[in-house]
Amino acid sequence: MRPLFLLYTGLFFCVSTQAAVVEQNQQGFLIRHEVMLNTPAEQSYRLLVNEVHQWWNPSHTYSGNAANLKIDSRPGGCFCEQLPNGGGVQHMMVVHANPGKLLRMTGALGPMQGSGLAGSMSWQITPHQTDGVEKFQSKLIMTYSVGGYLQGGFDKMAPAVNGMLAEQIGRLTTLANTGKPE
Repeated sequence: MRPLFLLYTGLFFCVSTQAAVVEQNQQGFLIRHEVMLNTPAEQSYRLLVNEVHQWWNPSHTYSGNAANLKIDSRPGGCFCEQLPNGGGVQHMMVVHANPGKLLRMTGALGPMQGSGLAGSMSWQITPHQTDGVEKFQSKLIMTYSVGGYLQGGFDKMAPAVNGMLAEQIGRLTTLANTGKPE
């Protein structure tokens, strides 16, 4: 019975998640992920912002510790990471915060910071009406648009960034839907 349950659970999460490199060319790329969450929009936003240290995989941090991540969700606020030596990393800057609805940040993540790139990442959350059968209460759409100069081009970078973000969004979805990021 347990293997069948795991199969159905896996299919359930696959059906409720859409992720793709929507467009890629010599100037940049656009990534889009759509997931359903069984938390109301306001709570989904709080998980996104206030619990980033729980759902972001520490292997995708500079310090190796997701507890060092914080999102200051106000215009000009920082999605930052504190480093053990007193230093830090600004991953992105908040440019639009509308609690329960939208968080938009600008910046180039990770290894893209060293290139001439600009990025805009939007996390749009909308309420979702349940029909009594499904338990989803909100829909999250994350888009990340990156453009500029990248030595060697975007051929390898776009799929790698998409995979990394798919993992983070999967962890956020699991946290919202089960209470645990894994």
